[in-house]
Amino acid sequence: MLRLLRSFLIFMLLGWTGNLLAGSVLLIESQPGGPYADFARALETALDNSSWRISERGTPENPTPSRSVDLIITTGSEAFRQALKQNTNLPILATLLPRQSFERTLAESGHSRGRVSAIYLDQPASRQASFIRHLLPRETQIAMIYSGDSRSLHATARTVFAAAGLQLNGLDVSERELLPELASLLARNGALLAVPDSNIFRRDQIKGILMTSYRMKKPVVAFSQSLVQAGALAGIYSDPAQIARQAADLLLVSGANLPPAMSPTQFAISINPHVADALGIRLPDETELRRAMLAEKEPR
Repeated sequence: MLRLLRSFLIFMLLGWTGNLLAGSVLLIESQPGGPYADFARALETALDNSSWRISERGTPENPTPSRSVDLIITTGSEAFRQALKQNTNLPILATLLPRQSFERTLAESGHSRGRVSAIYLDQPASRQASFIRHLLPRETQIAMIYSGDSRSLHATARTVFAAAGLQLNGLDVSERELLPELASLLARNGALLAVPDSNIFRRDQIKGILMTSYRMKKPVVAFSQSLVQAGALAGIYSDPAQIARQAADLLLVSGANLPPAMSPTQFAISINPHVADALGIRLPDETELRRAMLAEKEPR
């Protein structure tokens, strides 16, 4: 009798675990194509031959699943915003959006954090500090411009940078004229750290920020490959495929019981050699830079 009871309990436990770690996903993309399509392809590949699958794809205009699903994954801010409006009890994993956008959208929705998580685009401050130390070892004074949305990001990063031997000198430009204030800040610092604040790094302002920095011969450390291509010296970021693989790992390990929102675990590095030459900066190659960073144990 005891043996039968034990077998039954094991069967039930395995069955419950299997249900937890298997399921279907509604993927809502903010826009067709581009990085959102790259994410979708990488997620499908990462989930291939697993017990999880993308059963349906939605848009911000049509975010409601037509069939039963176990989890919603959103890519971009607009998809996340529309998913929250559905008042669903389904867990939601938001991806391809900055931390400030995730937190603002969640707060505006009135939705609790209970079953909502995210993989931010933002790199952890410890990784940014490590990148700058190995990229520009002679620079210890680093500038950062921010708005009200990224003020808390600056406060956290400043403490982390100080522990790494760097001084992060920030300026809130919410109520200021951006380019004159930027020039004044750069005059007192050796480089500019760009962060994913959409109030500042907008399409209509990026060129002015990069040109001001270039004229003052101050390198910009970017948060995206596109910003490096536009004229930043170098960037550290996580591409859509890397974030998709992290999302897949979460599903395979935790199922629909999502952990709290987190930074990306994988990262990529990009260098603009033309800007480096123009500024007279000799840089290590990307492989060497990455190896040096990975040799350091990153704080959790």
